[in-house]
Amino acid sequence: MSKTRRGGSGALKRRVTVQNEVGLHARPAKNLVSELNKYRSDVFIEKDGYRVNAKSIIGVLTLAAVKGTVLTVIADGDDAEEALDIVEQMFKQSFGEEPRVNS
Repeated sequence: MSKTRRGGSGALKRRVTVQNEVGLHARPAKNLVSELNKYRSDVFIEKDGYRVNAKSIIGVLTLAAVKGTVLTVIADGDDAEEALDIVEQMFKQSFGEEPRVNS
């Protein structure tokens, strides 16, 4: 995770890394979208120059972010810092998913 930076438009940016074994699949994407919809700020996620609305489950899923993928999260609005903090926390905690154990 990286520190917050201001983009050219005044938006805040933060880099996060997908740590989930199976990537940013449906369940964590749903949890992320649900949490971000509590904030007034516009929030986007970028991967390889492709930007999606982080408040849209379809958008988040189209990123096809596998484990190890570095994403840039951009937030713009009066509660942007708080939105980025929750995103960073969710990614750091792997969305509460336990690592898979091969048996």
